[in-house]
Amino acid sequence: MALFSTDGPVGRAVRKVATSPGFRRVAPKVIPPVDRVLHRATGGRFLLSRLIVPSLVLTTTGRKSGLQRESPLACVPDPETGGWWVVGSNFGQEKHPAWTGNLLAEPVASVSYDNLDTLVNAALLDDDQKAVVWPKLLEVWPAYDDYVASSGRNIRVFHLVPQ
Repeated sequence: MALFSTDGPVGRAVRKVATSPGFRRVAPKVIPPVDRVLHRATGGRFLLSRLIVPSLVLTTTGRKSGLQRESPLACVPDPETGGWWVVGSNFGQEKHPAWTGNLLAEPVASVSYDNLDTLVNAALLDDDQKAVVWPKLLEVWPAYDDYVASSGRNIRVFHLVPQ
């Protein structure tokens, strides 16, 4: 559960910072590594980003290396399937994050959420499917619209469904 609402004054301030060019440049190099360390150190019980948005750690198979790759990600839980939607926003960077390419190459992955590990199948949403779920994603993190504008790309959204 997030510490505060993205609609409140703190949430609006966080969004302003999160969409700034400086944050978008630095955050990809700082936030995921910190969350990976905290996740390992606490046995999966804590992610710093979870103070702001629902978050999970996605473990994919590297499409080039074949190694397991952990990616802390904001998510939106899907109560119908028990799965999650995740957005390849990459903090509004021009390139897709590596984890999205890994899922395209190998859609079977693992999710650590609420201290539970779950095997999932990942499905890339097409534009029509994405249009249906996009409002739910914006409720959790309104900055996604800003990230689309700043990245200039069609941001990938995946549905992670438990096996």
